[in-house]
Amino acid sequence: MTIRLYDTSARQIRDFAPLTPGCVSIYLCGATVQAAPHIGHIRSGLNFDIMRRWFAYRGYEVTFIRNVTDIDDKIITKAAEQKRPWWSIGYENERAFNDGYTALGCLPPTYEPRATGHVTEMVEMMQGLIERGHAYESDGNVYFDVRSFPGYLELSRQELDNLLQPSGDGETGKRDPRDFAMWKSAKPGEPTWSTPWGPGRPGWHLECSAMAHKYLGTAFDIHGGGLDLIFPHHENEIAQAKAYGDDFARYWVHNAWVTMAGDKMSKSLGNSVLVSEMVKQWRPIVLRYYLGTPHYRSMIEYSEDALREAESAFARIEGFVQRVVEKAGPVEPSAEVPPAFAEAMDDDLGVPQALAVVHTTVRQGNSALAADDKEAAVARLAEVRAMLGVLGLDPLDEHWAGETDRGDDLHGVVDSLVRLVLDQREAARARKDWATADAIRDQLGQSGLTIEDGPQGPRWTLGPR
Repeated sequence: MTIRLYDTSARQIRDFAPLTPGCVSIYLCGATVQAAPHIGHIRSGLNFDIMRRWFAYRGYEVTFIRNVTDIDDKIITKAAEQKRPWWSIGYENERAFNDGYTALGCLPPTYEPRATGHVTEMVEMMQGLIERGHAYESDGNVYFDVRSFPGYLELSRQELDNLLQPSGDGETGKRDPRDFAMWKSAKPGEPTWSTPWGPGRPGWHLECSAMAHKYLGTAFDIHGGGLDLIFPHHENEIAQAKAYGDDFARYWVHNAWVTMAGDKMSKSLGNSVLVSEMVKQWRPIVLRYYLGTPHYRSMIEYSEDALREAESAFARIEGFVQRVVEKAGPVEPSAEVPPAFAEAMDDDLGVPQALAVVHTTVRQGNSALAADDKEAAVARLAEVRAMLGVLGLDPLDEHWAGETDRGDDLHGVVDSLVRLVLDQREAARARKDWATADAIRDQLGQSGLTIEDGPQGPRWTLGPR
């Protein structure tokens, strides 16, 4: 089946047809590194990590670009507030973003270019746009003339006469208030680069147009980002790139937000939940399950209860994996995922429907274990591992090995203590003192331990909180 994606520019799901057979090129608007990432930031990285993994599973060679915006108004403002160099702010937060992506199992991009490393390409693009009559210089600023480009606003479907273009300080000399800045003239205390129009710094939109052109050429397959980037950022990217002569992106894919009390999670609203804090409270693989398994176009309303539900759901999957491995030893993933899983993923990355196939397979595997059908249990685990691998959620993958290893030093001590209590429970059962046996089990359950009685005796696991 052909992979199908919802294309924002077409407002419909379209069959994916790559520019180059067997290859797919993806540009994702990455971090603006004025602050450490919250879970809303990382959700975008997760959604496109799953997209990338699915294309790779389907046999495509994937080129995945995720940029870093390391200079913009917000970074300069933060530097002034904190009395620190702008590059120090950017580098610190770039590392925090990469730590967050890595913690939640995102594969590294093919290339991760920084805006400040591509000023030469930006100057070349501006020169070309000025020569073609699509841009002009004024007071050391360079602006894009939106009326010169007939296709402007086709992505966001706004009316030009009603447009309110966001503008920053110092954007003087515009011919039309709706024109947007590609280059901003130097202001005291700000970082600058030399250009034919005097010293200054790049505008946000120009950075991505220039970097996409450098790394993916005049045309590429998919441009991604959050819904909030459709306007002005992506609209202005399109105008610059196409007016320059590029065909640019053929599909536009946008992920929804993480919200809190109905509002988009953001630093400015003071309602953000930092990834660095979340990974101290929740296992990163559970956070990935929570953020990565809703459909990428669905809003996620943040709550502790929702996280606990995700933890419980993943614990059921993980418990099955562990039980089969204990019974049968290591099991390799299947070469192919079940057809129903593949059908769901091909249909606009339908992760919720694909996850339902995972849980159905887990239930079948648990039934096989209960029937002592080792062969069937192993077969179901192989399928489960193949599906979880596509979602980046296979607990046996080496990336997540550290999660289980972190408690190894204490696991032996805890196991010894729990075994002493379980021995007391077994002794109570042997003398048919069911009240005491049940009381011990209930007390262990209140401590967060799940006790399962099997042919080889009782087995304990750490249950969801």
